[in-house]
Amino acid sequence: MMTPDAPLLSVQDLVVSYGNIKALRGISFEVHEGEIVTLIGANGAGKSTTLRAISGLIPIEDGRIIFDGKDLRAYPPHRIVELGISHAPEGRGIFGTLTVMENLKLATYARRDKDEIQKDYRRVFDLFPRLEERKNQIAGTLSGGEQQMLAVGRALMTRGRLMLLDEPSMGLAPILVQEIFRVLQEINQAGTTILLVEQNAHMALQVASRGYVLETGSITVQGTTQALTKDPKVKEAYLGG
Repeated sequence: MMTPDAPLLSVQDLVVSYGNIKALRGISFEVHEGEIVTLIGANGAGKSTTLRAISGLIPIEDGRIIFDGKDLRAYPPHRIVELGISHAPEGRGIFGTLTVMENLKLATYARRDKDEIQKDYRRVFDLFPRLEERKNQIAGTLSGGEQQMLAVGRALMTRGRLMLLDEPSMGLAPILVQEIFRVLQEINQAGTTILLVEQNAHMALQVASRGYVLETGSITVQGTTQALTKDPKVKEAYLGG
């Protein structure tokens, strides 16, 4: 088990390759309980690969991923969910042929606390009233914004301690981006720790407390979000100067 001051998630010297291409070149970072931490970087920098490695969806060549004192290399993906990590993947990854309600229900497969599950449905619908209006609708027929709400809601239904969010603002209209990020802050304030991968660096740095900049598989800058927003390199590359 983790000691009181230990991070909830510790990624140590993580190396991941796709064939001969090194996608992650020994990155290290940590996330403490109650934080929102963001990974920012250009397309192909290794952000999604990092989340997929934490979730056990791709093999790790070297390094360690420690969650709540447990080495995740020892666990298959479904057990990693049971340990308390939920993942809302890039491109939403919802089940398009199932209804909204069936998508949410699938996320509870490992849970036995039926009364609490009912409370969590209520919580998701309170956060995203549009999902309640469309709960019997086939998920593939939802708008992009509604599908993103469903992806976040489904991750919430696992009741994980750590939520991995991959590009939640991708393809959304600005007003919906604001709404999604407002909800993420609410989710965090209610006790869920969040690791956020996001190309919209402006929004990510507004909601997170700390951040790491990934460039071609390496972490090049890290610090508080206040420090990152003032960093000349970060400003030029990700914040439009």
